[in-house]
Parts: sequence; C-alpha cells; structure tokens
Amino acid sequence: MNARLSRVRLAHVDDHEAMRRGLAAILDDHPEFRLVVSAATIGPVLDAAADIDLVVLDIRLADGSGVAGNLHRLQAAGLAALCFTGAEDANGVRDAAAAGALGIVRKTDTSDVLIAALRAAASGDAVATIEWAAAIDADPRLGDARLSPKEREVLALYASGEKSVSVAHAAGLSEKTVAEYVRRIRMKYAAVGRPAVSRVDLYKRAVEDGYVAGPGSRRE
Repeated sequence: MNARLSRVRLAHVDDHEAMRRGLAAILDDHPEFRLVVSAATIGPVLDAAADIDLVVLDIRLADGSGVAGNLHRLQAAGLAALCFTGAEDANGVRDAAAAGALGIVRKTDTSDVLIAALRAAASGDAVATIEWAAAIDADPRLGDARLSPKEREVLALYASGEKSVSVAHAAGLSEKTVAEYVRRIRMKYAAVGRPAVSRVDLYKRAVEDGYVAGPGSRRE
C-alpha cells in the first residue's frame, strides 16, 4: 500500500445507526483505516469527498435512493465504493455491479472478511465473491461496460495515447480524477469479463465499443 493509503480514509453510508456504530467499533481495532464520515445518506460523503479514499455503501437506504444512482453520484465526485449489505436483493446486487461498485460484502460476514475486502478495495482491486460473480453472470446488461459519458470521453482520450495531464486538460478534470476514472473504467470492463489491465487493452475495448476508430476501421 502506498504512502497516501498508509491510513485509508473511509466513509460509511447506512441508514441503521447500529450498523454504523458496529463498523466504527471494528475499525477501532484496525488503525490502518480512519472513519471520517458516518452517515445515513450520501450527502455528507459528497460534501467531504476530498477527504475520503473509499466509501462503504449500503445497497438499500431509507431515503429511497437507488444504489446505481448513489454510485454514479459518488463516482462523479471521484469516489469508489464497496457495497456492504444485509438485504437479500439480487436486483440491487446486479445494479451495484453494473454501476461499477468494487464488490459486495455481507453484513453477516466476519470482520476478517470485511477488513480483507476493505484492504482490496482501497488498493483499487475488485472484491470477488461467489455472489458477485453470480450477479454478473445473471445480468445480460453486463456484456456492456455501461460507461458514463464522461468515462467514455476519458477512455477515448487515454486509449488514444494521451498522457494523463493532457486528458485532464481536455476533459476539464484534475489528474487525480482522471486516474480514478481510468481505474473505474478498468473495473467496469473487468466486471463484464472484458479485462483491460494495460493501456493496449483499454485501446482494444475502446475500439470494440466504438469510442475510438481502429486501424483501417470505418464508423457507420
């Protein structure tokens, strides 16, 4: 883990106060993490986005907001999220996968499983579980990486060989946000079984999906 993540700054969004207190108690035993926001909605998280590295997000919230919408709002603020839920909600899990969550952890899982998932997610890695894989396999939408318009713009620039500073200037973003977009784009392609580990892989995916023209290709 790099120096910036030597102490990972977390936000936890859950409408049950007992769950928020429970996660805080677990994190007290793991000083590598620091809980900076604990809230029932994502509003306070968005307000403090610059001070957060990773969001732990419940799939179902009492305010009626959907997990996909919440994930998109967090992503627009440059934040990645790991879903943490106790609900038996296959549709919610599929929506979370399609919207680019890093994975899902059950509230019934042990604290060791949760901490391992947080460590993986904080490093930008997917949190693979059988349930997560089943949700992806069962959702026909997931053949499509479902990139947002801004993600498509960043991919087209980055995959064409532009340096991060040039992508940032062209897209009106900071270099840090560009890096987060690229990480999230890779995660979305990995989630649909189309890994894009290298820049060459990203170029191939961009060509396949029509975001950039390939050698000798002709756009209809």
